[in-house]
Amino acid sequence: MNQLTNPMEIFKLLDRSNCRKCHELTCLAFAAAVFKGQRQLIECPNLESHVIDNSDGKSDGRVTLEQELEFTLEELKNRVASVDLCSAARKLGASFSDSKLTIKILGKNFGVDSKGDITTDIHIHSWVTIPVLNHIIQSKGTPVSGQWVPLRELKNGKTWYRLFEQGCEKPLKRVADRHPNLFEDILRVFNGKHVEKHYGSDFSLVLRPLPKVPILICYSKAEDGLESNLNVFFDSTAEDHFNIENIYLLGVGLAKMFNKIALRHSFQ
Repeated sequence: MNQLTNPMEIFKLLDRSNCRKCHELTCLAFAAAVFKGQRQLIECPNLESHVIDNSDGKSDGRVTLEQELEFTLEELKNRVASVDLCSAARKLGASFSDSKLTIKILGKNFGVDSKGDITTDIHIHSWVTIPVLNHIIQSKGTPVSGQWVPLRELKNGKTWYRLFEQGCEKPLKRVADRHPNLFEDILRVFNGKHVEKHYGSDFSLVLRPLPKVPILICYSKAEDGLESNLNVFFDSTAEDHFNIENIYLLGVGLAKMFNKIALRHSFQ
């Protein structure tokens, strides 16, 4: 008998039809309930008996962050099936053809179809993919205001800005400190643009992780005994495109991506 150690293993056993015969909204919701011990596999009417017999469906209810992100990603892919991708493309400044929405992430193509299948010209992980899919599902399509604000000044940013500082700004600062030229090269590769210096910084650059969600990065080098400093700013409309948690995930995801590139470059 196989013990199921995370909700994704349970989900993969199901037929993913979202039939709701188990009285859960989706197969993903049912899998999560089984993992938490709130439901049993046998309650799925579409699951063959030999599958149930070979899986005890028991777990200690604990899940790693990466498992949780993977599970969330699968759930979002499932939700994309109910989105009018053609209308969403017009609202987001994306394109739509052959039943697929294609949006620019850092200048690179990211496509998703009505089945939730993803194609991309850029290697990204769940920390970035989750905000992008939520953006497609939730965005109001609000035009960019051109007003830059730190995360703490967004409507719901006060409870997240300390985490954002630790997960995004400080890791990005370390990349800039250790690889100053590489940091600028990374921004150029991903269509970063130098803009007029803001807030006394040595350089200021704008990235567009999504067409209507620009990010301003301001970096000041260490000088005269003062430490270097890096701050990230968002357009004031950012929360019209996804919630504050996804803004946090996006920032952390970009920091992880750039750090990985910097590490790879340092060994070449």
